[in-house]
Amino acid sequence: MKAMIRSVMAALLTLCAAALPAAAQQGTAFSNEQLEQIVAPIALYPDSLLTQVMMASTYPLEVVEADRWLKQNKNPKGSALESALKDKDWDPSIKGLCTLPDVLAKMSENLDWTQDLGDAFLGQKAELMDAVQRMRGKAYDAGNLKTTEQQVVTQQPDKIIVIEQSAPQVVYVPSYSPTVVYGAWSYPTYYYPPMYAPPPPGYGLLTFGVGMAVGAAIWGDCDWNGGWGHGDVDIDVNNYNNFNRNTNVNWQNNQISNRSGNRSSWQHNPAHRKGVNYRDQGVAQQYGARGGTNRVSRDQARGWSQGQAGSRAAAGTQQRAAGGAQQRDRAAAGTQQRDRAAAGAQQRDRAAAGTQQQRSGTAAGPQQRDRAAASSRSTGQRSSAYSGSRSPNMDRAASSRGSASRGTRSYSGGGRSGGGRRR
Repeated sequence: MKAMIRSVMAALLTLCAAALPAAAQQGTAFSNEQLEQIVAPIALYPDSLLTQVMMASTYPLEVVEADRWLKQNKNPKGSALESALKDKDWDPSIKGLCTLPDVLAKMSENLDWTQDLGDAFLGQKAELMDAVQRMRGKAYDAGNLKTTEQQVVTQQPDKIIVIEQSAPQVVYVPSYSPTVVYGAWSYPTYYYPPMYAPPPPGYGLLTFGVGMAVGAAIWGDCDWNGGWGHGDVDIDVNNYNNFNRNTNVNWQNNQISNRSGNRSSWQHNPAHRKGVNYRDQGVAQQYGARGGTNRVSRDQARGWSQGQAGSRAAAGTQQRAAGGAQQRDRAAAGTQQRDRAAAGAQQRDRAAAGTQQQRSGTAAGPQQRDRAAASSRSTGQRSSAYSGSRSPNMDRAASSRGSASRGTRSYSGGGRSGGGRRR
């Protein structure tokens, strides 16, 4: 009885797990069925575009920010786009997809799917690449994947299917319904509903939009040489360096050396993860980051983008305020310096005046001594108004007569006159 109950419980848990989106099943590896569901919308993309999408999916916040920026700027193209991208610090894989705004918009609008793709690519790359090959095989066997004027489809002896662009620098993005193009394969459509909307009426199973001239912007590629279980991602070195030269102000620091036939391995840069948790704990430890079950929603991504803009604006305001304060400090320092200079000038003027005064005093010394000597000589005789006269007796007698006639007191030194008192 107990064994039967355990069997029923296990069956129920299996059904519940199958009914949940892959995004909700955190902390464990994706199953083969989940990996197929994840790659189904892009498995029929040409190899170069497929790998570019996979690389960019590891930076979900930058996907949202780039998509919003393109829409706000009305999807700039050509040299105008390249010049504008120089001011952005996004990963080169994100910048490359800016030349294909519809692809970037699909990733931004289906952020759960984008995060699952990125997590699977980082944690189960070889298994994910095998899932791509299984889905291509289903479409090929159903007669829905073949060479056209837009792409070249090749099946190798080991059943590996390669999809290449007909023109290396022009990308035709295929449009198809995964519920139809893979033949008998089917799965619950509630995993990623927006990703599986059927094409407009009248369209075939696999259609192509207008070719987009991307130049060197799509520089990723698949490496199928290892066969099943060893699929990997390469970088076209020439395209990568050429694209970075036009879209990155520090492109010299981001060049890749061409050491093995214009191919190099891709490396994830955790700095562009912007703090988003890694689903797999081992991957998190590999990049020195956090692992966990947290997911980024579009609202959270929008808040992050606005927060970044607000932080940049606040930093600019603080910088301007600091600049203003420094300017005021310099002005105050200049005023103090001028005041000190003026005080120094006054001090020099006073010193010069003191020197002139001292020199004048030195020159006046002999004259002062002469006057003092003359005063001393006169003090030695009788002090009177007639001192020094040649005939003092005659002068005194004349003065007495004059005083008597005016009725005033004489200055002869004494006696009274016959007149009245001096008033």
